[in-house]
Formats: sequence, C-alpha cells, structure tokens
Amino acid sequence: MGFAASMSSPPPPLQLSSSSSSSSSWSKSALFSVTPVSFSPPTGKNAQYRKRLVVLSKRVSPLEEGMRIRRERELQKTVKFRKRPPLRRGRVSPRLPVPDDIPKPPYLGSNELPDISSEHQIHDSEGIVKMRAACELAARVLDNAGKLVRPSVTTNEIDKAVHQMIIDAGAYPSPLGYGGFPKSVCTSVNECMCHGIPDSRQLQDGDIINIDVTVYLNGYHGDTSKTFLCGNVNDALMRLVKVTEECLERGIALCKDGASFKKIGKRISEHAEKYGYGVVERFVGHGVGTVFHSEPLILHNRNDRPGIMVEGETFTIEPILTIGSTECITWPDNWTTLTADGSPAAQFEHTILITRTGAEILTKC
Repeated sequence: MGFAASMSSPPPPLQLSSSSSSSSSWSKSALFSVTPVSFSPPTGKNAQYRKRLVVLSKRVSPLEEGMRIRRERELQKTVKFRKRPPLRRGRVSPRLPVPDDIPKPPYLGSNELPDISSEHQIHDSEGIVKMRAACELAARVLDNAGKLVRPSVTTNEIDKAVHQMIIDAGAYPSPLGYGGFPKSVCTSVNECMCHGIPDSRQLQDGDIINIDVTVYLNGYHGDTSKTFLCGNVNDALMRLVKVTEECLERGIALCKDGASFKKIGKRISEHAEKYGYGVVERFVGHGVGTVFHSEPLILHNRNDRPGIMVEGETFTIEPILTIGSTECITWPDNWTTLTADGSPAAQFEHTILITRTGAEILTKC
C-alpha cells in the first residue's frame, strides 16, 4: 500500500515581456530563452506603434523531442480501448470486526495518518524470518483474492474474503483503520490508480482491478499488490498490465547491497516509455517491516534522490503506469485516487529484502 509524496517543485511560470535590448545567444543550460523578432518598421502615421516582439521558447534536446513524438504516436495507437462508464462510488458497508486476541498495529485508534518513519528498516536474522512469514501470508491472500475476480462480483465481497483469510491466519489486515481507511484491502478498478475503497459496485466484463493486500503478523507488515483481468479484457489493457508487471521486475532486478535507489526509477521509466506509458510520480514505494511506512521512499520515475541500499533492509517497489495522463484526482473520501483524464491505470507491488548480491522477493507464495 503506497502513499502520496510531493518530491519535486513545479517549474516557474512562463512570463512574457518586451525588451529593446539586443538578443542574447542560446545557452544549453537555459530552460527558456528570449529571442526578439523584428518586423519591417511601420511608416507614416503608424510609425508611433513601432515595437519589438519578444518570443519565449522552450529549449528541448533532440532526445526529449524524440521521446515526446514517440509517446504521442504510442498514445494514438494504445488509446483505442472501449470507453467505459466512469467509476461511481457504491455503497460502503461498515468495517469488519477483528478478534480481540489478534495483535493490532500501534496506529489504530486515530484517523490521522501516521508520520513516515525516517529510519530504514534493517533486520537481523530473527526479523528476516518474521518478515518472510508476513510476506508469504500476504502473497497467499492476494493469490486467493485474485481467484475471486470475475464479472458480477463486488469489491466488497473481495474485501470480506480477504479479511477472513487474514484473521483466520491470526494476522491483522494492515489497511483497516490506517489513517481512517475503512476496509481491509484496497481495490482499484480501471482508472483508479490506487487506494480504492471496496464497495457494492459489481465488476464488469473487461475491467482490470488492482488488489492491494497488507497483513500485520507477529509485529511485521507484508505488503503486495497485483492487477487482475476480469473476463474478456481488450488487448490495450492487457498490454498495459503486462508492461507494468515487467517494470516492477526490471526495477527489482537491479537491487542489491550498495546499489543506488534512483536507478529503480530510471529503469522503470525507460521500459514504460518504450510503450508510450506514463509513470505516476505522486505515489511511491516505501520501507516496510515493524513499521508500515518508512524511509526509504522509492520513486518510480527518473530522479536524483540520494541513498543506497543496505543488506538486510526491506522496502516495496510499486509502480503505477497509465495509458494517458499521470495527473490524478482524489474523491472526497480522501483515499480513492483516479487518473485525471479517466484513462486506465495498472499497478504491481512486491516487498523485497536486500541481500549482498541481489534482492529476495518476499511476497511470493
């Protein structure tokens, strides 16, 4: 289960100005350059209106321009999916009870989102054993939840099944009560990027749905998600789902002790751009262990965020790809987040353990 993070500042606003000074030469480091354009001077009674026009233009490298053109062409090819009715909020049932004897995470009792812990979660051998157990349970629950995906099933029914599987294993469903979240799992359908709240809406033939499962077992969280196909899904959506999973796999493949975190975003972006997909920047991966969300924050887009991986630490990688806009809107429930243009989105997530020579995927059955 990821969360929003504002990692960059917007560029300065574009300003137009007039100038009577001579033009300056182009600079490769300049984002905007000023180039005066002169017209033939007016004559006669119009001479009083003589002015110089200054045009601001953006300096774009050949690589950036090539990527822009390729993305536009790919969008023309891929945005040929059948337009589906936009998501509407269904009825949300009351939260489900958890037996008193199941240990609860410390954030319960408050509707405020907990602060992100600044500590990286690096485990000893005992901690790794407990992380493996929590993550394996999360993976089994997710696998079984995916088997429920079919037309006419409601996301509320998926939530009930996930809730029961988790408490039957003596664990707690981590999303339940986290910052006031009312359900035990996140179910994000079609244009919902993430954090969808299960409700009475029935899945439709051709939908895609991300199911995000996190369990709290013996004091440790295991976090994973996958996008499933519902019925007969068209080729455009199937490719989006496939490439999103490939992005996750490629991000994990370069992880090891001493590797730079920023390489993850670069690798994911490179693969997504080959197919013309956008990578959502707002939602990031995170450290996970005894604390649900902590440093390091894992950016899935190109970035210059410092930091290197350390043997024994655990964190999630969870890219979200879109066919169209990567901008988003959030419903009044403060959780459900959709693409701004209504285009489909897909997400995959694993919790991984950094080793000396690579990374172990913990959230596998």
